[in-house]
Amino acid sequence: MARRIDPAQGLAAVRAWRLGETGRSVLATAVRFTLQDLESDHPGHAVEVRVPPFGAVQCMPGVRHRRGTPPAVVEMAPETWLRLVTGRVTWEEAVADGRVQASGIRSDLGWALPLAGLRG
Repeated sequence: MARRIDPAQGLAAVRAWRLGETGRSVLATAVRFTLQDLESDHPGHAVEVRVPPFGAVQCMPGVRHRRGTPPAVVEMAPETWLRLVTGRVTWEEAVADGRVQASGIRSDLGWALPLAGLRG
């Protein structure tokens, strides 16, 4: 991700979302901040996590791809992503009911979610 979200702004957006705010700017900041956190906590290029329309990151150690679609891709809606990173839904639940589309052998992110410090 090119532009870094200030942690105070990012956490404020996550808190606002938890309190029911669903405006585009709150969602965009919360999603981008949490994607940035995932990327920082799990550096690498083996998995691409997409949360359209707000962002995508490459993370997790492993094989680095250079062109085209990465070997592992995870995609979901912003609300689903925020529910996962805050522990409001489990990875298994979100995958089972189709809220997460995941392909590739490294695409199971259940072990990395929720993100540290965001649970609850």
